[in-house]
Amino acid sequence: MSRPHQAPRTPQAPATPAADEPGEPELTGRRRLVNGLWPPRVTRAQLIVALLLFGLGFGLAVQVASTSDTDSALRGARQEDLVRILDELDDRTERLEDEKQGLEKQREELENSSDQAEEARRQTIEKERQLGVLAGTVAAQGPGIEMTIEDTKGTVESDMLLDAVQELRAAGAEAIQVNGVRVVAGTYLSDVDGGVSVDGNKIKSPYRFKVIGKPQDLEPALNIPGGVVQTLEKEQATVTVERSDKIVVDALRAPKRPDYARSSSQ
Repeated sequence: MSRPHQAPRTPQAPATPAADEPGEPELTGRRRLVNGLWPPRVTRAQLIVALLLFGLGFGLAVQVASTSDTDSALRGARQEDLVRILDELDDRTERLEDEKQGLEKQREELENSSDQAEEARRQTIEKERQLGVLAGTVAAQGPGIEMTIEDTKGTVESDMLLDAVQELRAAGAEAIQVNGVRVVAGTYLSDVDGGVSVDGNKIKSPYRFKVIGKPQDLEPALNIPGGVVQTLEKEQATVTVERSDKIVVDALRAPKRPDYARSSSQ
């Protein structure tokens, strides 16, 4: 029996691995950076830091603007005004330096005194006298100025006199008296018919200020451009300021016992 005829087999090519499926293109460094930054992923801590930096920048901008305004004002001032401002700053620095030296001297006296108890008692008495001058419970005398304000038009108001008091205090006034009324830390002024009330005491024009302090500081403080004297003169008031080697401030205030405050040493 003959075998069926079979077609000859052709050799097959060896199998080769299939080509890789086309995938995403490889990311470049720039693309990775972009993907990392966008969309932004803001954490709570980063948001708080950003707000703090914004507030800091805003504050610096305001400060720079304020400094620029002050510089502009100084650049526009006259040479005489600049010299007067520098003199006032020098005088205030000198007063603070004198106060510092006085405190250091007191400390040295306490440390070097053979009888520290007696020295402490002496300093306590002196301090009490100084506080009495400031509180208006004792009379005082010393160099200073007298300022008289003639208000024939009735245009001077309490706030103008208060400005004068504050300007004198800023210039180093140690004791002030207005028309027989002692001015202290708690003094208040108000307008009344025909004059001004100082701590409930009605006073009328002319308003006479007796001020103890350094005359070289007090008088220029009142006469600065746009200051007390110029403001009063714009209201058609007449202002005279005189220096004196001896000013007597003898109006007294009755000592007032505090209702609630007590010494912590008790």
